[in-house]
Amino acid sequence: MSGLVAPLVAGATYARLLHLLVGWVFAGIVLMVYPGTEDKPLDEIVMKSIALDAVLLALSALVPAARRAEGVQARLLLVPDREEDIATEPSRTRADRWRTAGWLIGRVALGSVVGFALILVLATCYERLTGPLALWYLPLAPVVAIAFGWFVVHAGRLQLAMAVRLLGPSPAERLAEAELRAERLLERNRLARELHDSIGHALTVTVLQAGAAREVGDPVFAAKALEVIEETGRRAMEDLERTLVLLRETPAGADGVATEQPGIEQLPALFDTARAAGSPVEARIEVPAGTLPGVLSRESYRIVQEGVTNALKYAPGEPLDVRIAVRAGRLELRCANRLPGTGRSPADPARHPAGTAGRGATRKGGKGLRGIRERATLLGGESTAGPVTGSAVGPIVGPIAGSAVASTPGSMGEGSGEWVLSVRLPLRLGS
Repeated sequence: MSGLVAPLVAGATYARLLHLLVGWVFAGIVLMVYPGTEDKPLDEIVMKSIALDAVLLALSALVPAARRAEGVQARLLLVPDREEDIATEPSRTRADRWRTAGWLIGRVALGSVVGFALILVLATCYERLTGPLALWYLPLAPVVAIAFGWFVVHAGRLQLAMAVRLLGPSPAERLAEAELRAERLLERNRLARELHDSIGHALTVTVLQAGAAREVGDPVFAAKALEVIEETGRRAMEDLERTLVLLRETPAGADGVATEQPGIEQLPALFDTARAAGSPVEARIEVPAGTLPGVLSRESYRIVQEGVTNALKYAPGEPLDVRIAVRAGRLELRCANRLPGTGRSPADPARHPAGTAGRGATRKGGKGLRGIRERATLLGGESTAGPVTGSAVGPIVGPIAGSAVASTPGSMGEGSGEWVLSVRLPLRLGS
């Protein structure tokens, strides 16, 4: 029983009825103005009225804003399940105008049918219920009301189906919407990677420094550790501010917030942070100033940052070797660190800061490495990561963007097991 009555008392049914009656009102106004209703046969009145309605509605559809107005009204009164099924954009193509004309004519025709049916039902019921046989017709009133109610329900549903079909997004609009969704998804993924790389690196360094300071007990070492934690936290907050600026869609620098993205020229500070955490870093970066596009410089920084973070997390205290160079039109990045348990004893204080010895964990292909692969793929490059044995790496020192990069002495001798991250990116995006 509820299934029979529920649609009849739903708000959407009456909103759709109002939408239908608006079309009927338009037809009624045209009918009254021309051809009029006096001294003319009914068939002549109807035919002339229909012809004039069609012409006026077709001319109205030529106005680009007509499609937008009809779409907004349909969304409000027809109550679609998904508003995006009905477009609210003005007409841009001839097909859009043809569809808008079909919608206007169909809307007025269906509204006229419902309007005239309403008048006929009300007039008939009034005549029967006020006549001499009113008591005989009175029990039929609920049946007539329910039948006409369901007629209105189906007419509203038909009107909604027409709106979705004729006012729905065109193929070009659907493609543009799909591209916009894809761009937004890529942007969200990029922001998520930015936060993962920046905050993950800061937390890794903070945890290592705090643990080492607690176990060493040396006030000088503790003060240095707190300084590194403060600097790392400050950089992470700057990265967070940059990300929030992008999320708010605020113009760069509008609030006085630094919105400059980190690039390859900020790598020395990153290496200093890793050294302060107890991991010797040897770096050779052979990239002439101005060689890298901005996006490639930023993504390269994030890739190296993730490599350094992984080394600090899974192989704390082990020497880290970083090589970045431009060769044959490609940017090559390589981050390598000795696997825990190889070479010297893990308990050797020269290899591990206090509190970090033996804490290396088995590395897995988590979000960090997946993010590196995604970055490399989007830039048209490739990446590999995994353990390598029998690699020989010597001390490396080199310039970066015109400034010196100091290296911490250390070596990775032959026969040692290493974890190597290797990334190759084209200098020209899309090549």
